[in-house]
Amino acid sequence: MKDRKLLNIELGRISPEEYRSLPESGLVVVLDNIRSAHNVGSAFRTADAFKADKVWLCGICAVPPSAEIHKSALGAEDSVPWEHVSDTLEAVAKLKAAGYTVVAVEQTVHSVGLDAFRPEPGGRYALVFGNEVEGVRQDVVDASDLSLEIPQAGTKHSLNVSVAVGVVLWHFFCQKRQL
Repeated sequence: MKDRKLLNIELGRISPEEYRSLPESGLVVVLDNIRSAHNVGSAFRTADAFKADKVWLCGICAVPPSAEIHKSALGAEDSVPWEHVSDTLEAVAKLKAAGYTVVAVEQTVHSVGLDAFRPEPGGRYALVFGNEVEGVRQDVVDASDLSLEIPQAGTKHSLNVSVAVGVVLWHFFCQKRQL
């Protein structure tokens, strides 16, 4: 049986305005001092794909408009709402006050394997992803409600932050669809 790639027009894509009018997913992405604008753009694109409600850009993160963000976001920076704050702890405090469970995606002494984690029905989660070299800051880990770790089998024990965003958002997307 032959297969054919779908044309973009056949994909039924929605406009940025339609995206913003969709029901909230209860997921937000928090980027803790991401150095690469390409990684920021990739996070936007992934947030759009899996219907994150917002991207929080913290500290040194590049912010739209940016040609480098746009290169990997392909316009998702226009569909997913975003906010920049100077310190990640400020975003964490705002999100906790709004009822989010703050989740550091980091390898810690008490981290839970992503494969074993099931979000609570109706739960709201703020997923914090860290700097490409340093990871999530320790004070942000301390302020988080829990830490999730992506199980890995290789020698590096880490993924590029943009890949980690994809893995974790995919997990939450699938889990929330089953609830």
